[in-house]
Amino acid sequence: MLMLHDNRRYFLYRTATDMRKSFDGLSGLVHQQMKQQVVGGDVFIFLNKRRNQVKLLAWEKDGLAVFHKRLEKGTFELPSAEGGAVVHLTSLQLRLILDGIQLTSIRHRNRYRLTG
Repeated sequence: MLMLHDNRRYFLYRTATDMRKSFDGLSGLVHQQMKQQVVGGDVFIFLNKRRNQVKLLAWEKDGLAVFHKRLEKGTFELPSAEGGAVVHLTSLQLRLILDGIQLTSIRHRNRYRLTG
């Protein structure tokens, strides 16, 4: 079962992806286009051209898992990003995207952050 944990890294591939791709096709995009290793425990996110479908690819203990969601109405938001076809997301950002929350309307209150 795919879980969205804070200790994982999440990479959004901003280029439209053919949703007919499955394990091998998506793994090829991860290696060739995103320059990442699919077996590292990271989650890779792909959207189709219409942005009404999303696929998540992740390595779990003993194999690859694919999560596929198709919206009956509406679209998934692409977060704004500068430069590059790959965007690093947090688990919270991914949850908000999957739930249809507009990212530009989210405001974070000041919190202490350990630097270093």
